[in-house]
Amino acid sequence: MPPATSARPPGPSSWSSAIAAIKTFATVPTPERRRSVPCCLCGGDSFLPFWDCGVYAFVRCASCGLVQQNPQSEPEAVAARYDEAYLRYEEEHQYAYRDLELLALDDLGLDARSASLFASIETNGRRPVALDVGCATGALLVALRDRGWKPQGVEISEAQARYGEDRHGLPIFAGRLEEAGFPDASFDLVHASHLIEHLNDPASFLGEVSRVLAPGGLLALTTPNADGFQARLLGPRWRSAIYDHLYLFSLRNLCALLESKGFAVEQKVTWGGWAAGLNPTFIKKPMDKLAKAQGWGDVMAILAKRAL
Repeated sequence: MPPATSARPPGPSSWSSAIAAIKTFATVPTPERRRSVPCCLCGGDSFLPFWDCGVYAFVRCASCGLVQQNPQSEPEAVAARYDEAYLRYEEEHQYAYRDLELLALDDLGLDARSASLFASIETNGRRPVALDVGCATGALLVALRDRGWKPQGVEISEAQARYGEDRHGLPIFAGRLEEAGFPDASFDLVHASHLIEHLNDPASFLGEVSRVLAPGGLLALTTPNADGFQARLLGPRWRSAIYDHLYLFSLRNLCALLESKGFAVEQKVTWGGWAAGLNPTFIKKPMDKLAKAQGWGDVMAILAKRAL
C-alpha cells in the first residue's frame, strides 16, 4: 500500500502559491513546415475560425468543437523546439512544477484510488510501476519513487532525459512514447502533465497509453481547460493560447477522447479562476475558489482507468 504520508519535500500548500512561482514557457514562432490535419477526436475536416494570434491561429472543429491549430507544424519541427533553452527553464522550475503535479494527484485522490492496486500487486511480489510521459528533469518521478512506485520516464528532450538519469538516477527514454517500444501492460500508472496539448496526434498517444497500461491501471492527465473562465474571458490573450499548444481541450471533449480509447473517467478537477495581475486583484482568491468549485478553472486534471 502507498505510504500514508510521502517523503514529499516541502513546497507550496496551495494552487495559488505554486502557480505564482511559474511563468509559462513558450517558444517564439518561426517558419516551420506545416500540414493540415483532420480533427483528432471526430476525424472531421471542416473547421471554423476561432482565435487569431497573429503568426498562428486556432480553429474549432465544425463537428465536435475541439480547438486546435490547423495547419500545424510537422512532428520533427515540434520536437526540435525542446532544446537546451527548454532544459534551463525546466531545471529552474522543476520543483515548482513538481509541487503542482503533486497537488493535482492529491486532488484526484491518487493515493486512495491506488491503495487496492498496491495491495494486489505487492501480493504478487512486485512494486507498482509508474510511467511519467514528458517527465522533464524527473522531479515528479523522484516523488513517486518515494511514495512506493517503481519509476520510468519518457522525455522528448534528450538533454532533459540525460539530466534526470544523471541527477536523479532515473530510467528515462529519450523520444516519443510511441517510439519507446514498451511491452504490453507494462505500467500500473501513466502520468502526463501539460503534455497532450503539445502533441501532433493526441489520439495515437492515448492509444499507446492504453496498450502499455495494465488492465485496471490508472492514467492521470493535466492540461489547460479551453472551456474555463479565463479562456472565455481573455480569448487569444489567454496564457495557454501559445504557439506550442497544438490542441486546446475542454473537459467534455477530452473525456470523449479518453472514452473512445477504452478509458473510464473516474475523477476530474479544475483550478485557477482569475489570472494573476488582472485587475481588480482583490477578487482573485474568491474567484479561484469559485472556479474550482464550479469546474470552470483554467487548468484541468483527469484520472481515468483502463478497461479490464
